[in-house]
Amino acid sequence: MNHHYIYRIFTVILLCFTCLQSEAITPVPVHWHNEKTDTLRLDSLLNVACAMESDGAQGRVARIARMFEGVPYGAGTLEIAPEGIVVNLDSLDCTTFVETVAALAVTADERRDSWQDFIHNLGMLRYRGGKVDGYASRLHYFSDWILDNSHRGNVVDVTGRMPDQAAYQVKTIDFMSRHRDLYPALKDDAEYERLKNAEIGYRNHRFPYIKSGSFFRKGVASALHEGDIVALVSRKSGLDVSHVGIIVFVDGEPHLLHASSRHGKVLVDPLPLAEYLKKSRDTLGLRIVRLKDR
Repeated sequence: MNHHYIYRIFTVILLCFTCLQSEAITPVPVHWHNEKTDTLRLDSLLNVACAMESDGAQGRVARIARMFEGVPYGAGTLEIAPEGIVVNLDSLDCTTFVETVAALAVTADERRDSWQDFIHNLGMLRYRGGKVDGYASRLHYFSDWILDNSHRGNVVDVTGRMPDQAAYQVKTIDFMSRHRDLYPALKDDAEYERLKNAEIGYRNHRFPYIKSGSFFRKGVASALHEGDIVALVSRKSGLDVSHVGIIVFVDGEPHLLHASSRHGKVLVDPLPLAEYLKKSRDTLGLRIVRLKDR
């Protein structure tokens, strides 16, 4: 083998090593609310979750969710620059509550019990393709969240499997780009264009949902599972979902366990789900999603 050929091989290896080093020294930023207490609490939560009966990620969701009852409601906790994985166990909105619980359930289902594994799974659920790449890579719309995570085998949309045939909504989902002024990160023209490009896939988007009135029929309510993630379908133009939560049963009736702005904390809503939907005039119905086992 001549020296020139050896030199070329060595150069390729060196370049590959340099690229790997470059990636290693530029990790995705993690924004902690309180790193010391949050890491300790995550390890504790995962130890408890791993010790639960081995009934899969879906089976753990409701029990993990109940560990957060009483945590104060807090909006806008993800809006930290630069874009990175935000962990805040002391203040949750409806989406961060669901994502935190889901990431814990997935991590425990993998029989992993460290906060580093939780961080990986939180990013996997929260970002398009599981990769943090700026503000527009976050799965802001729940339809986008469902579709992206379904394609990657993380969740399954079971809305169409309910006893009564699901209705279908056709809607262009573009609320964020139409209300750019509400989102400080969209002042950046590049991120704004990237978000608009992501919204293109949701022009005249067709998705299944269960109409609110269907919950007065026992067949639908009885087909729900503890730990189902439910998304409330919005009547608002350009917006697909206005609220998310997790199903728990109280005296045989499904209730919503959620981070409630009205009540100011995570709680099991006192109203049964059917009554909750009846009183939510801005809600058309809901979608139902389940985590898939690892």
